[in-house]
Amino acid sequence: MKIVREQREENSSLLRVTVDENDYAPEVEKALRDYRRKANIPGFRPGMVPMGVVRKMYGKGVVAEQSYRTASNAAFEYLQKEKIDYLGDVIPSDEQGDFDFDNGKEFEFVFEVGEAPEIKLDLSEKDKVTYHRIKVDKKMHDNYRSNFLRRFGRLVDVGKVTEDEALSVTLDNGDMNVSDAYVGLISMSEEERKPFIGKKVGAKMEVDINDLYKNPSQRAAVLQVKQDELEGINPKFSLEITKIRKFAEPELNEEFFKMAFPGGNVTSEAGLDKFVDEEIGKELSRESDYLFTLQLRDYLIKKAGLKMPEAFLKRWLYTINEGKFSMEEIGKDFDQFLKMFTWNYLQKHFVDAEKITVSHDEAVAEAKALAAAQFAQYGMPSAPDDMLAGYAEKILADKEQSRKIYEKLFEVKVVEGIKGKIKVTEKAVSADDFASLAKEI
Repeated sequence: MKIVREQREENSSLLRVTVDENDYAPEVEKALRDYRRKANIPGFRPGMVPMGVVRKMYGKGVVAEQSYRTASNAAFEYLQKEKIDYLGDVIPSDEQGDFDFDNGKEFEFVFEVGEAPEIKLDLSEKDKVTYHRIKVDKKMHDNYRSNFLRRFGRLVDVGKVTEDEALSVTLDNGDMNVSDAYVGLISMSEEERKPFIGKKVGAKMEVDINDLYKNPSQRAAVLQVKQDELEGINPKFSLEITKIRKFAEPELNEEFFKMAFPGGNVTSEAGLDKFVDEEIGKELSRESDYLFTLQLRDYLIKKAGLKMPEAFLKRWLYTINEGKFSMEEIGKDFDQFLKMFTWNYLQKHFVDAEKITVSHDEAVAEAKALAAAQFAQYGMPSAPDDMLAGYAEKILADKEQSRKIYEKLFEVKVVEGIKGKIKVTEKAVSADDFASLAKEI
């Protein structure tokens, strides 16, 4: 076996691997014996097919497969022995010649290698990145507080529609009459609510149920029929408002605080306002952390100045996607791909250099936090721990979700480690200014 390495464009090289019959013959014989054992050919008992017949039927394909596999394994062994760090994967080169697997004994396989650039990053307090913290304003506070109190509020009758009330109505089109139908304005846009604003109990109006509810399942619910029964129903209805109700915030008394905060951590309105600001702060911190990570990523990519083998990476992307995307399509999104690819490469460098690890317990805690956030979206802000543990187990059992969780935890640890080496200046900004910064990135 012979291996010759040829340097090509920057950080890209070819490996010419020449294998002869002595290199791949043992594997060919082993594969043919396996074919013979499994072959089901008329006229022969299983496992008793003459080797000559097996060789004639499968020999060419087996030689092609095993000679390539031998060469491919040798290429990887060579890279490991020579301590050549590579990107992506080793791919067949466009310079690969033709093969005569019928008559040939010696074959040259040509592989392309994208070589990983060396990382030289000396970080110190001379490296400065700003952490933008979003200021909690009155609008944020009031909205969060209102939404929180809504969970513990109750529906009360009111005399007039003003904003997002819940309506009980009677619908009649002559063919069908639906009493006590529910129309929730909270799920409608401001434009869709306009015809109802100012209306009182007893008010009548003409509506087209198809315009009122674009979603068939919603139309079926309001008309109190099954979805497959909608066809043929005249959508023009006379609507009469029979009841108008809205959520009233609970009284901030002892009973409320015991119900909303069973742990006793909040017992007064001042404590509630402090709790609201703290919860908003937690949510905004996640946004600030995310933006900081993006800014740090861009700063480090620029500082490292790595010369990636871009032409190779485009060919690699084309190869691993098996032609699903054209080279032109790959080129359109390549800049964004290269940024993320480089950031992942830098992260791997820091993980190895700092010996960063993520434990199973940390992954479980992150999965439980993810499950808790999902439960909160469905109105269960305090799901039992055993329930969260069960869902966390399911999340981690999914390979894709598990991979994302571990990647996130590694990134968090890398960012925290880098923050300890550089100078981070905190700056408070408004939500609008923060949104503008995020949009730029």
